Amino acid sequence: MIRVVLADDEALIRDAVAALLGLEADIEVVGVAASGTEAVALVHKVTPDVAVLDLQMPGLDGIEVAEELARSAPGTAVVMVTSHGRPGYLKRALAVGVRAFLPKAASASTLAGAVRQVAAGGRYVDPELAADAISAGDSPLTARETDVLELAADGAPVDEIAQRAALAPGTVRNYLSSAVAKLGAANRHEAARVARRHGWL
Repeated sequence: MIRVVLADDEALIRDAVAALLGLEADIEVVGVAASGTEAVALVHKVTPDVAVLDLQMPGLDGIEVAEELARSAPGTAVVMVTSHGRPGYLKRALAVGVRAFLPKAASASTLAGAVRQVAAGGRYVDPELAADAISAGDSPLTARETDVLELAADGAPVDEIAQRAALAPGTVRNYLSSAVAKLGAANRHEAARVARRHGWL
């Protein structure tokens, strides 16, 4: 029996997926969580074979949860399910040890198959998402440029970004202008949109 923990902040989706997986003869849902923080605590408590995580969750997002589980619960394989199938998210998920990545539009049988595959030590990536990721290429931004651009994305002024990133305002301006130039954008807001569209933020 494959023991599964399921984490999604949308109750309707969480309950529906739990019910569908519960219909499989060889899969048992041993717990559900409504946030990334809850998911980490639950995995430590029940030590499942597989954690099925939503990418976008309050607190810790799915990638942050996967990163934490890779350190603290390496025996639990991670399946990432998302409605945000952007190439950058797929690459970041795989980089932190996620074993399967598929869209929420996938069928219940596809999800169950992915759960079985990772429980057996394999991997599963939705073919369309994989093709998009390959064609999109890697982010041209450095880690620091990405951090600063993400802080700028909600319209925060340079001084506030500098304070939150523990940098000098001039350094923040340099990172932002470098990010804008690399992304071929007119300004930092457009740069943030471009980076988000590719899943680099």
